Amino acid sequence: MEPSRAWVTDERVEVEGRTWAVRQSGDPLGRPVVYFHGTPSSRLEPAFADAAAADLGIRLVAFDRPGYGGSSPGAFDLTSLAASTGNLADRLAVERFGVLGQSGGGPFALACGAVLGDRVTRVGVCGGAVPFQLMPGALDLLDDNDIAAVALLPDRIAAAAGFARGFEPFREMLRAGDQQVLNGFRQRCSPRDRVVLDRAGVGATLVAAFRASMAQGTDGAGWDNAAWVGPWDIDLGAVRRPVDLWYGGEDPFAPVGAGPWLAEHLPDATLHPRSHDGHLGVIEHTREILGALLAD
Repeated sequence: MEPSRAWVTDERVEVEGRTWAVRQSGDPLGRPVVYFHGTPSSRLEPAFADAAAADLGIRLVAFDRPGYGGSSPGAFDLTSLAASTGNLADRLAVERFGVLGQSGGGPFALACGAVLGDRVTRVGVCGGAVPFQLMPGALDLLDDNDIAAVALLPDRIAAAAGFARGFEPFREMLRAGDQQVLNGFRQRCSPRDRVVLDRAGVGATLVAAFRASMAQGTDGAGWDNAAWVGPWDIDLGAVRRPVDLWYGGEDPFAPVGAGPWLAEHLPDATLHPRSHDGHLGVIEHTREILGALLAD
């Protein structure tokens, strides 16, 4: 990871009667891109992109979803989070913007494309989750806890609590030191991802983001899963903005075939398959991915 020469701010913003923890970096006068962090993670995650954003003239905006890090807890789904993103953008004096979602943040980026219309210039998804209820075989990948939580749907409150319980082992992992947490990441990653984790600063950035994500517990991650493991409340056909899909062939977290499935079901999508990439392609190809979001 390149040393950051970027402008960086980290603040609390009041919108919709709640507090949102917001991190901005890159070029304060640049073209805005809103980054949606993974599950579980936080606004600190895209620190790996600070220098690239500055060089490309991008104002990179990231925020903790409700219940994560420093943002007020509360229920959310894809549609409501997209609407909140628009309201938060208003508060930051941002009119039009690109969106980029990594992993569990992918569905929220797509939701912005469906809900916010022409305010969104372009959508990027890196190793993102797919509609588990619609993609054949996706539900078969869930663990026992998630299967039990899915059974509680359509009661999203109960399902979110069930999913949240499944993240408790992650919270326990944080009792260890940073190196032990990083070793835990390495055990779950592909060989290619382990190489990425060994880059200067990458492991420390992801561990810091992970630690911040659990500051209030696991409810944020629970609501994430309820939003996109359960039935999606957006129509992929309503995503009328161009979408770039970045998926690795050795990604242990995205369902096999997720990228092609999304490309087939979105009106205007370009698939960028990376046969040897794992789940951290967004870090390997930061400049290329951010650059694609600048295209009109």
